[in-house]
This record gives sequence, structure tokens and C-alpha cells, in this order.
Amino acid sequence: MPGATPPRLSCDWVSKSRDVLQGNLKKQLPFEEVLDHPLKPLVVTMSETRVVKLRTVGGSTTSSTRSSTPTPTQSSTTYLMDPLGAALEGTDPLSQLANQQKLDPLSAMAAESWVEPVEGKRGKENVTTSVAMDDGLRESWSSRKAGILCKFTTSEKLSIVTSFLSGGEKVVVKAQSSMVDKVRTRLEQLDDFEDGSVRQMLDLSQQEYVGRIEQLNTELVQAWHQDQRVKALKIAIQCSKLLVDTSVIQFYPSKFVLITDILDIFGKLVYERLRTKSDYYAPGSKVPTCLPENFTADMVPESAKETCRNWFYKIASIRELVPRLYVEMAILKSYSFLTSGEFSQALLRLTKMIRGIGDPLVAVYARCYLCRVGLSINSSDRVYLRENFYDFLATYTQLFSPSIRLDLSLQKVDLSTYLTLYTPALDYILQSVAHEATEKTLAEILDRCKQKCNSALLFNTIMAAFKPAYIAARATQFVELLTSCDDEGFPKYLLFRTLGLCLTLADPPTEHCLQILNDVWKIVSKLNDPAQYISCAEVWVQYAAKHLSTREVNTFLGDIINHMSGGRAYENHYASLQTVMERVLAHANDFETLLTMDKFLPMLDIFQKESVKVEVCKSIMLHYTKTYQYQTTNDPVITNALMFICRVMHDSVNALTVEDEKRQIGNLICSFVKRVDFGRDFEQQLSFFVEARASFTNLDVIHAQLVQSVNRLAVETRCIVKGHHTRKTASFVHACAAYCYITIPSITSVLMRLELYLLSGQVALLNQCLGQADACLKAALNLISDVPKMIEVDGKHRSSEPYIVSYICNFLSTLLIVPDSPEQGVLYLTKGLLNVIQNYSWDHQSNARSTVYLQVLDMLSAASQESYPYHIDMVDSNDVLYGSDPKFIAELNRMCSVVVEEILNHLKYLGANEHYQKQSSLALELLIRIAVKADLSKPDLATLALNLWNLAQKHGCMDIKLAVRTTEYLKKKFSGSNEDVHADFISRLKIKSHGKQ
Repeated sequence: MPGATPPRLSCDWVSKSRDVLQGNLKKQLPFEEVLDHPLKPLVVTMSETRVVKLRTVGGSTTSSTRSSTPTPTQSSTTYLMDPLGAALEGTDPLSQLANQQKLDPLSAMAAESWVEPVEGKRGKENVTTSVAMDDGLRESWSSRKAGILCKFTTSEKLSIVTSFLSGGEKVVVKAQSSMVDKVRTRLEQLDDFEDGSVRQMLDLSQQEYVGRIEQLNTELVQAWHQDQRVKALKIAIQCSKLLVDTSVIQFYPSKFVLITDILDIFGKLVYERLRTKSDYYAPGSKVPTCLPENFTADMVPESAKETCRNWFYKIASIRELVPRLYVEMAILKSYSFLTSGEFSQALLRLTKMIRGIGDPLVAVYARCYLCRVGLSINSSDRVYLRENFYDFLATYTQLFSPSIRLDLSLQKVDLSTYLTLYTPALDYILQSVAHEATEKTLAEILDRCKQKCNSALLFNTIMAAFKPAYIAARATQFVELLTSCDDEGFPKYLLFRTLGLCLTLADPPTEHCLQILNDVWKIVSKLNDPAQYISCAEVWVQYAAKHLSTREVNTFLGDIINHMSGGRAYENHYASLQTVMERVLAHANDFETLLTMDKFLPMLDIFQKESVKVEVCKSIMLHYTKTYQYQTTNDPVITNALMFICRVMHDSVNALTVEDEKRQIGNLICSFVKRVDFGRDFEQQLSFFVEARASFTNLDVIHAQLVQSVNRLAVETRCIVKGHHTRKTASFVHACAAYCYITIPSITSVLMRLELYLLSGQVALLNQCLGQADACLKAALNLISDVPKMIEVDGKHRSSEPYIVSYICNFLSTLLIVPDSPEQGVLYLTKGLLNVIQNYSWDHQSNARSTVYLQVLDMLSAASQESYPYHIDMVDSNDVLYGSDPKFIAELNRMCSVVVEEILNHLKYLGANEHYQKQSSLALELLIRIAVKADLSKPDLATLALNLWNLAQKHGCMDIKLAVRTTEYLKKKFSGSNEDVHADFISRLKIKSHGKQ
């Protein structure tokens, strides 16, 4: 085929002798000591007070101050980890996001949802305390809502009264001739609503009921945007009337959340409507301006004030107390359009009006809504908050009255469940009172609550609302109060649980820590209900771990084991038992002492369910690896305990285990393996690795880690003896090599086996274990053909040829210094590799195979030199064994000739299939090898090189710039040579003008 290949398809290769040592010295760059990491972001300082922006390494823009003389400076940092990671100093986006999402304990408690306080699983939200700003109080209610809706549910049938859903009344808009007629018409519509025209929907499920409420919300918004203000008001009134109904009392807190969300929307619509009508003219301006956020009543025009008064007049005409209260509270913020001094009076007036509500549950939630609305208007007056709580105290005895008990019996609700309905509203009210309150306020409220009978609910609310530091300072007083109080309706164990939550956030007096736990546990340990007991235990175990010694924690765990073992109670409380373990681990100052406790592993045996036990073991190992990230251990008790825990995780792996779970378990076990260190007792270390291999047989990553660890052990042995092995150390490194050779075949991944065979062969060669090195390298050669054609890289399937090329290049660099075995032929491993390359199924459309052959040429050319560029101490390579024997050099030249012929055949194939770009690239690569590594004084080689140069340019596929750089490179290589053949060869390399620009 014309132009496909050079005229000569073969040649007799003759390697050129080179001074490798001198060549390496020429290539060396000058060394320069640096004090800072080269990739660390620069901070430029200048004396001018001018702010400029700098682009950091990560691409983010930061501000800095510039000076007249820019001086790049970098903060001094001690790199405890890798330099690239340390240079970032934790400023990567994921770390920043994680730091932003970290909540302080009180905020985290406020964000948790409520879960079954009656059954002893009340969430930590009950211990929320005052936060820094009023916004925090408002946000705390937002975080509660989802928990309330999840907790307070019912299976009873519900009813709803409405005129706007499924066949309700139609709104008829009449024409009005004046403002008086307009007001009269709207009042008539309200009267018409109260006289009738509504209907009741019965037998609704909870889901249907919620759906109807959402429809009402949608109807209200649609009516508002259609300028049907009266209809929107009527919907708000109807929604408020639903809060009078307590026929399904367990659902009342959730109903309150749903309804008040609608009222909040109504209040915002009214407020924004009034604000849009309040455009005013600034002094000296003729253009109307929108009201600012912090406007005053003086800035509001009279027309907007009149509209605002009309809204309050309409609401005042509502006949029933509860709807009138709720709707007025919903638009309370609109008082700011009338006068700034009205809020305090309105809040106190509404507080007194709530006293007219007879049902204590309805009243307490009305007070909760009033407190929430009052906080939203940023009023500086907080008197109404305390008044609302004191009004609740005044009616507290009503909660236990015969009429309430009768109503509860009719609904088949016990008193304990009934009292828990008060906790969301009451906790929020008292939390508002306790915000920025002093200890004097706590003492005052505590004195009032002591005077009430059945005060357990009140004490629980106080502990949940005030700062944990206040509660901790009076911990002994609270223990006495909780011990002596009557627990009718409100279980006493919940009180001790709440107290424990407070004491985990704030430290009681040190001298009282043990006495507090003993006094509390005298009562808790007598609880017969496992649910109540473990509810307290999961809180107080954190107190013990935080404030007391390991001895007390060990005793605590023993008590938990005794209580939860009876009747297999632990089967129903795995979540709480997991919490116990998590909190013990989180506060363990000395992890090794924790593992040596005689009750720790028996506590682990309580988890009989495999999935739960595995999760607990994973938690233990996670805490261990974080606590001892850079520390090692060789204590037999610690090692055996961790081996047992890791074996539990490992044995849970089966064919159905997902890959992510396998990876997580494998990484944890590998972390354990790396932290077991017996120091200079290498034989004991190897015995541990043997035991680990027998214990962990299902995960490739563990076997790979064991092989790596044993190879490292062999290298450390060599370092100690400084390469001069004794009979004992020689036997030991042979045993390490045998361990690796035996272990690698048990790994499933072909790629992992290839890498480990090569690494183990290199380590064996380093330790003068020539037989083991040969065995590992032979195994790697036999395994290359098993590499799959497609491998997964970053979740995508890609060709494995780039990996094979890279692996063979690494393999060749090792083969250069591997001495030939006297029982085998010359370069038998290299010939074996050539056979593997020849028989491997390469993609004929790519140059991968020829790329490998080019690397083989480089290796064979280096092997023909009198001295190799690198060696291994105490190992004589072929340059020493053969001493540049002519027969050896001749065999190398013959092998090079075969390799060149294979490359030329591929060039012919590329030309036949019109792959001219690839042909040009490959021809240029081969040309450079022949010119640099072969003896150009041989006419055949010089002719072949020139033909390759012409072939590279023949179809105009070679870049002219590349051709120029190639000639310049060859000139530089030949600059030290005095042979005329090189100058003649360079002069014959002509660049054709039709080359690709």
C-alpha cells in the first residue's frame, strides 16, 4: 500500500552504548529549599488602605489589604497530615458546610421532634432554654410544629364546620353606592354567616381532616387575591371556631398547629394589604414612597389608618369569644399602623379576655398563640408573658377537676395522656418567660409552683424552660422536689429524665455529682416498667460518663444489663440501648479503659438482633478510630476486644450486603489492623496478621491491607538490619513474602491482585528473596490476560487498556533490575511479558499495544548498557551478572529487532485502514527511539529512521511545530557526540511544507 509503511519492514537492531550516570547528572535540576507549601493560597499585603480581591487556589475570592510593596506571605502551619490537605487548612466547601450546620446543644435540642413522652421516649426538645434573641424563640416554635403533628395523632373520626368546601354557600357581591352601604353590606354578610348557611362534615379521618384544612387555607388565599376580603375573613373565623371543639382531645395540639398556620397567613395578608395602601409622601417630595420596615404610625396616611380601624371593627363584631380572640391576635401586628403604644395595652387586654375561656386546654393554647404573636411584634413589654403563665397557674387545679375527669372517661383518655397535651403550649409559654430571665425569676416561679398540688407537670415545664445552668446549680433541691411531689397523671420518671437532660448540658457542683446520681437512682432503679427505666437510663448514663469515673459507668452498665435482661425486655428497646452505647462512647476519655470494663462487652451481647449489633459495633470502631487516629496499641485485652467487635461486623457480610456497607465495614476493620503495633516484636506482629487473615475472609480490602502491612513489616526489618540480613531476619522476611504470596490469590479483584503481586515482588527483591520475587512476578504475568476489557472508573465503565499500559510500564521498570535465574534462560521474565503482550486481545484501532512495545524498547535499551541507571542494594542485576557479555547483548538486540518488527506491522495496519494521524504519531515515536537508543552508524537503522520520518509527514498529519521540536531535541541529544553520522542524520531530516500547522 502506497505510503503505508517504510520500504524496509525489518532491521537488525544494534543498541548504542551511553554514559547513563553522566546523562542523569545533566538532567538534574538545581535544588532549592522552601519553607512554605507551593500550593498554599497567597495573601498579599500592601500599605495602602485599599481592599482588593485575590483568587485563592480553590478558586474562591477573598479580600485582603494591599500595601505599596506586594509581599506574598503564608501563615506558618505545622503539617500533621499530607501537605496538600494541610495547605487547605480545612477551608474546603464541604468542611465549611459541616461547620455551618453544627448546632450548639440547646439549638439541637430545640430542633428535635417530640416523641412519646408517656412511654419514656420524650425528645430532648423539652429541655430547650432561652436563646439569644427573640428570633430564636420564634424559630423554636417553627422547629416544634413538625414534631407536634407527628406525635399528637388519632384514629377517631373528626368533624369540621364550614361553608366553603363541597357545596358551601356562594358569595354574592352586591353593588354599593357609598362607604356606609359597603360597610353595612359586609356586616350583613358576617351576620349571615353566624345565623346559618354552614354545614358540618362528619366522620372524617385524620388525613381527610388535614386535607380539608389545607383546602380552607387555599380558599382563603384565593379569596384574598380575588378581592373577596369578607370571604377570607369568614374563613379565618370558621377556622378559629374549630379550636373550640375538643371532642377528639388527643388531636387538639395538631389541630392548633394547622389552624394557627392559616391564621398566620391571614394576618400577613392583612398587614401587607395595609402596607401597600400606606404609601406616603416624604417631606419635599411629590412621589409616593413605600413605608420602610421600621416605620412609625406618624408616617401612615389617614386613609390606611381608617382601613386598619375597619378591620378591627369587623373583628370586634364577631360574637363568639374564641374566634374573636384568635382573629384579633392574628392581625395584632397591624396595630403598628395606628399607634406604637397600643401593643402593650392590647396584649394585656387579650390576656384578660382569655380568662373567659372555660376549657383549660383551649385556654392554654390561646395563651400560647398570644405569646407567639406578641414576640413577633418585637414589643419591649414582657409583662403579658408572665401574666399568661400566672393565669394558667390560677386555673391549674381545674385540670384535675371532676368535670375534666368525666370528660376524659367519656373519651377513654387517661389523665397522663391528657396532661401531655399541655406540654407543647405550656413549655413555649414558660420558655418565653424564662428568656433572658434571672435566677430570681426562677425562684419566684418555683415558689408559686410548690404551692400547687400535682405539680409534676409544672416542675417538668420549669426544668425544660430555664437555662440548664440555673437548674444544675439547684440540682439537689430539684431532686428533693421531684422525689416528694405527687406524680398523679404525670409519671415521675419523666421528671428525672428531664432533670438528667439539664445536667448533661450544665455541670452541677462537683461535690454533689455522685450524691445526685445515687439519690436519683434509688427511685429509678425501682421502676418495673422497662420502657420507663431505659428512658431514664439513656439520659443519666451520659451524666455518669461525663461527670463520674469509669467505675461508676461500669456499675451503671451492669444495672442496665440486669434490668433489661429479665423477660428479654431488651428486644423492645434496641434504639434506647443504642443511645446508651453512643453516649458512653462519646464521653469516654480513656477508650482503652472503657474496653477493659467487665460490663462493656456483656452490654454488647444484649443486642441479639444482628443488624442492630452490627450498627453498635460500627459505632464503637468509629469512635475508636477517631479517638486514636494516630496512636497504636498492643494490649492483648484491647486487641482481643476489638478483634471480637470486628469479627461481628465481618461475619454480617453476605451475598446480599450492599457495596457501600462492605466498604464501610472493610475500612473500619482496616483501621483496626493498622493500629495494632507490637513494636520490635515483629514475629508477634506477623502472628497477629495471620490471625486476622483467618478471621476476616470475606472482604478483599482487608486482605489487601494485610498484604500491605506484611510488606511494610518486611521493609522495616530490612531497615533495622540495614540490608544485611542475618539467618533469623532472612527467615522472617522469607516468611513475610510467603504470607503475601499465599494471601493474594484469595482476593477477588483481578486489578487488586495484579498490584499486590507486583508490590510484593518488589519488596521480596528488596529483601533479597529472589525466588519469592520471581514467583510473584510470574503470577502477575499469568494474571494480565484475566484483566476484563471494561473496568469501572468513578462509576463509569471504561476500557482497561490505559490501565494495562500503565501497569506494564511499571512492571518493566522492575524487570530491568531483576537478575536472571541460573535455572532459566536470558531475560526469561521479559520474554514471558512479551508473550503476554503478543497474546493479549488489544484494540487494533488504538496504539496501546505499540505504546507498550515502545516501553519495552526503552527497557531493553537500558538493559544493554554497561551500568544500569538504578540498583537494589545487595542484589546484583544483569549488568553485574553478565558484564556486557557479547552473547547477552546480542540476545537483547535480537529481542529489540522483534519488537521493532511488531511496531512496523502495526504501522502497516494503520496505513491500510487510513488511520493516518495515529500512524504519524507512532512513526515519530519509533523514530525518536531509533535515533536516541540505536546505533545510527548501521546503514539499515539510519535508513529505517529516515523512512519513518518521511512516513510521519506523508499524509500531512504531523504538526510542523512538533516536527521542529523533535529535530531540536535530537540536535540537543547529539550535541556532545563527535560522530559525523549524527550530523548527517540531522541534516537529512527535512520538514515538508504540507505538514499540518
